[in-house]
Amino acid sequence: MNPIIKKIAVLTSGGDAPGMNAAIRAVVRTSSYHNLECVGVYRGYEGLIEGDFTPLNARSVKNIINRGGTFLKSARSQRFRTKEGRQQAYENLQKENIDALVAIGGDGTFAGAIVFNEEHDFPIVGMPGTIDNDINGTDFTIGYDTALNTVVEAIDKIRDTANSHNRLFLVEVMGRDAGDIALNAGIGAGAEEILIPEQDMGRDRLVASLKRSKKAGKSSSIVVVAEGDQIGKNILGLADYIRENLQEYEVKVTVLGHIQRGGSPSCYDRVLASRLGVSAVDALLDGKRDIMVGIMHNKIVQVPFAESIKGDNHIDLDLIRVADITSV
Repeated sequence: MNPIIKKIAVLTSGGDAPGMNAAIRAVVRTSSYHNLECVGVYRGYEGLIEGDFTPLNARSVKNIINRGGTFLKSARSQRFRTKEGRQQAYENLQKENIDALVAIGGDGTFAGAIVFNEEHDFPIVGMPGTIDNDINGTDFTIGYDTALNTVVEAIDKIRDTANSHNRLFLVEVMGRDAGDIALNAGIGAGAEEILIPEQDMGRDRLVASLKRSKKAGKSSSIVVVAEGDQIGKNILGLADYIRENLQEYEVKVTVLGHIQRGGSPSCYDRVLASRLGVSAVDALLDGKRDIMVGIMHNKIVQVPFAESIKGDNHIDLDLIRVADITSV
């Protein structure tokens, strides 16, 4: 028999992503729709341990669907990695009579949820919120589309100055373990080369490719580099290597950094966050736990946490072929 759920908590954990506020809003308003109490947890799992809760209702989340970041704040909690920390979090949930939890975040958030559920048999449903799009079992994560648009807009502006001065720009984007942002933004911005952690292009092959571009009549080039790419020790070292071996170009480096996490979420991210927020509460009311709600082929799916974080990120080989063909 499924436990009766009367009160739900919601938190955001790990790196922030545009659309998290829209996701919180959807959870709160779906709770209100079903006459459930809803509580926000500040600073993710760290807030669970400290009992940093705030009651939320439909009016508490007005005018936030368009705001980037997360008004509940986010954090990475070392204490939640300990059994004592998780025990304190559980006691705080019990003290507040909270029956279930919606956790919005990435693989670290879901890994913590797995352990917490194993120890305390507490209902948790996750929502994928990360700009890296590196969660298995969902085509897209909340924040990814907005980050892509931010990167493409930045590269478009960089290309203006690259063309004006016959420069080669190396543009580093986020993606420690996944090249989705680099690959898709690179195609969208017309980059000459795209370096991602899933493929080891090699420095010599990169230089050879840039020489071919120069010979083909390109007076400037953009190379998009995922931060997790291993072609060089870092992007500055890669720039030095290119300068030594390709003196025809003036080489510049731009690291976009945390600008990719900010900004008003795109319409797609707002709609995705809203759909997943509604589905997360519905899943809890249906007695589901230890799962993530995601989207596959534009349909909402439910994926066990263990599957959502299992295995390596698989890049779309067809996109790599598209990038190779269109960069000629």
